[in-house]
Amino acid sequence: MNANTTTGDYPVVNPAHEGPGSDFFGLDLERFYIQALNLKYWILGILALGLLAGVVATLLATNLYRSTARIEISRVVSNVTDAEPIEIEGRGADIQYFNTQYELLESKFLAQRVIDAGNLSRDEEFLTAFGLDGGGEVSERQIERILLSNVTIDPVPNSSLVDIRFSSPSRAVSATLANLWAQEFLQANYEKRFGANIEAREFLEEQIEELRERLALSEKELIDYANANEIVILEANPDGEGSETASSTLVGAELASLNQALAEATAQRIQAQAALRAGARNESGAQATAALRSRLAEAQAQLAELRAKFGPGYPEIKAKEAEVASLREALSGESAIDNQDVQAAFRKASLQEQQLRERLNQVKGTFLGQQNQSIQYGILKREVDTNRQLYEALLQRFKELEAAGAGKNNMTLIDAAEPAGAPYSPSLIRNLLAGLVVALLAAIALVYLRETMDQTVRDPNDVRRRLGLAPIGLIPRVEGGDIVEDLEQRSSELSEAYAAARTNLAFLTPNGAPRAIMLTSTRPNEGKSISAVALARSFAQLGKRVLLIDADLRHSGLSDFIGIDADPKHGLSAVLSGNNGDLKSSIIPIEPHGFDLLPTGHKPPNPVELLATDRLAQVVREAGQHYDQVLVDGAPVLGLADALEVSKAVEGVIYVVESNGVNMRAIENALSRLRSANATVFGALVTKLDQRNSTYGYGYGYGYGYGYGDGEADEKPA
Repeated sequence: MNANTTTGDYPVVNPAHEGPGSDFFGLDLERFYIQALNLKYWILGILALGLLAGVVATLLATNLYRSTARIEISRVVSNVTDAEPIEIEGRGADIQYFNTQYELLESKFLAQRVIDAGNLSRDEEFLTAFGLDGGGEVSERQIERILLSNVTIDPVPNSSLVDIRFSSPSRAVSATLANLWAQEFLQANYEKRFGANIEAREFLEEQIEELRERLALSEKELIDYANANEIVILEANPDGEGSETASSTLVGAELASLNQALAEATAQRIQAQAALRAGARNESGAQATAALRSRLAEAQAQLAELRAKFGPGYPEIKAKEAEVASLREALSGESAIDNQDVQAAFRKASLQEQQLRERLNQVKGTFLGQQNQSIQYGILKREVDTNRQLYEALLQRFKELEAAGAGKNNMTLIDAAEPAGAPYSPSLIRNLLAGLVVALLAAIALVYLRETMDQTVRDPNDVRRRLGLAPIGLIPRVEGGDIVEDLEQRSSELSEAYAAARTNLAFLTPNGAPRAIMLTSTRPNEGKSISAVALARSFAQLGKRVLLIDADLRHSGLSDFIGIDADPKHGLSAVLSGNNGDLKSSIIPIEPHGFDLLPTGHKPPNPVELLATDRLAQVVREAGQHYDQVLVDGAPVLGLADALEVSKAVEGVIYVVESNGVNMRAIENALSRLRSANATVFGALVTKLDQRNSTYGYGYGYGYGYGYGDGEADEKPA
């Protein structure tokens, strides 16, 4: 799509392309690729330095050994029923739980536990491995940083296993710390789950030990007091109140026994006395008498029966009579014996009662003497009972906590770490890859910064994208030699380029190239004057009459470039001021190039005032009556108003842009000034293209590698 629209006979710049456009240096990969090609030697050097850095890093690095301990972390479950364990929370909680454990494994809290458990601040092997054995004080914070920077937590995917890796310059230290890290984590988890019970058990252990000592001491005081006061304990008080009364002592027990025996003896004595007075017999005598009487009655009955049947002389009657007489004698003797037994029983009971009473009085005296001692003994006994009850209660509670706190840890050590057989670092391949990656990043950064910070015209297509101008011509840089000689050779690269630019100018209007054109640029030394000479020469080669006006009244160099000695009294400044002749007398024919030149003449003190008059437009119109083509070499735009005034006297402007030289923002500002002066900008002439631009596809194909592309040469503004 053409960047210009037509107003009248000449194309003007589309306002949509003024200033930065949507295509301003976007992320064009082709541009970065071309920039990379231009910087290929820099990039190769950076890559070589990266690889060299990897080799040096490998040679200078300390050997590191890594050991791995593997643990299993299981989710905590709760037995809601006795039949089946059910997870407390869902999958989201599982992820949160495991992530929490991973963070705890890398926490300062765990590092501090490892420091304390391993006494690392005084571990010579650890200090030597990390170069901390210089004799200075090593802080725990420094050791903590070392531990956290060398431990790595790697969860095993799709499992509840976690690898704890520790690396150090020592095989043994790596294995020891990996195992210690795992053990402390498991212990910390166990303490977290059962910590309350453990603390309670520790507290109870202290209390139980204290009560044990107090109980032993109180028991010793009680025994010592009892021994000192000859107090013998027979049994505990059955009332269960924890106090000890006199009945519990030996004296009290003896007193109670004697009192009971005395009561029984008194009762026996009263019973014997009553029996004696009533003539009673003792039970055994009464039974014997009753048996004799029964036998006597039976014998008398038998005797009477025999007498009724037989006479007095019958032998059996005599025998039975003898038996009856014997039983009567025995019955009489038994009565006498019974009376003696009752008296003996009465005397025995009286004597026993008297003896018991005397003993009771003796024990009673002893008991009364121990009354005050029993009070103090009871106090000591109650203290012993209290201490024993407290001791037994705490001991029972301790057993309960021990049974409840003996839970199973939900985390287990699966594989203990072992000393590594070979160092895992440094790795030459890894370091080379790292160096290569860093070098690639540096190279990419270099290409990116170079491309984004380079605001000059690299790709001539930027003239269209950024400035909205059609490239009129693409002019290569001439390295060394005489530029004039290159222009004089029609087959030279330079001549071909300007011939293409002349052809593009012929397509600007239906009637051919505009007759009055000014060439200007952003700053000096962009090839503006050379382009003016080259275009004038190219038009002259077509047989046209061409006038080249040097309108740079400040720093003109055309006369010196062409190699003529112009009269300072005759020239543009003199024509504009009206001194020393007319236009015709100031023009100098340039025979070698085939065009005429109107030099600047003398340098006026006020160039802008001369150029701002209508006289310049009259000069251009007058020259147009005698010449087919009028080219004006104007002054640069930035910092001067000369080009703005000259643009009013010509049909349009050809803007000269130096590739790889002028900042794009400066060009935009200069074009903005021209547009503010209502100047018509036909297009841009890009000069000094070199190898940096050849990669963008602009070349003749003749072997030079410079020039314009066919598409650009043939394109004609609308």
